[in-house]
Amino acid sequence: MANRYPTATWRLVLSPPADGATHMAVDEAIWEAVAAGRVPPTLRLYAWSPPCLSLGRNQPVATVNRQALRERGYDLVRRPTGGQAVLHIDELTYSVVLPLSDPRARGGVLESCERLSAGLVRALEILGVKEAVARRRPHPPTARGPVCFETTVDFEVAVGGRKLIGSAQRRGQGALLQHGALPLWGDITRICPLLVPPADPRRVAARATTLEGVLGRRIAWEAAAQATAEGFAQALNIRLEPGSLTPEERRRAEHLRREKYASEEWTGRI
Repeated sequence: MANRYPTATWRLVLSPPADGATHMAVDEAIWEAVAAGRVPPTLRLYAWSPPCLSLGRNQPVATVNRQALRERGYDLVRRPTGGQAVLHIDELTYSVVLPLSDPRARGGVLESCERLSAGLVRALEILGVKEAVARRRPHPPTARGPVCFETTVDFEVAVGGRKLIGSAQRRGQGALLQHGALPLWGDITRICPLLVPPADPRRVAARATTLEGVLGRRIAWEAAAQATAEGFAQALNIRLEPGSLTPEERRRAEHLRREKYASEEWTGRI
């Protein structure tokens, strides 16, 4: 598949663990900078500290048990992308930002999701997962619960019929932002008591899994990050150059964190 694309150079950003509001602000700041042509397409990889429950852009905040979050010391944030709730804990998170003019982004959301998912599938192959697939569902789900990993949608990555990587995309200003989560280890049902009403742990466990659950061994974040970078590079014919945020991106991210993602006005807007 890589031969379908001209060689391109992307920036690779490995971010230190941070809280949810910071991560969402950084993703949006990069999105704006790529859209304006100030920085190259960017793959960013990160982890969360403290653990955080993220809501999809249009998911009601009433689905969250805030008392349960406080008792566990978890954060709450609303993503700029859609989808359902994700508990970000013991995971690798990726974000991709690239112009819609890039051949990897052309077409609609589903077409670009399919292309980007090839990078995720290749990353899993590098890690030893041989049966990962990202396909169009033959039929849409009849009902979606509040948990992202409860349902696999088109071109999300599954292994043995169970969801392994959930992703969401948003487009605007001539660029796309897609980010997603790869649970590395731990109890995939930990999200269930954090929702109102609580999600069914048996249902979630039957439909989702972790990388450790697939491989039978634990993969460190650093190894998963290296494989993810290699997977994108190989599948999409890109050169990844390690980099960092520009001063302008940092200033914009600080503003977005303070005025948007850390504010109740944004988090509780629905």
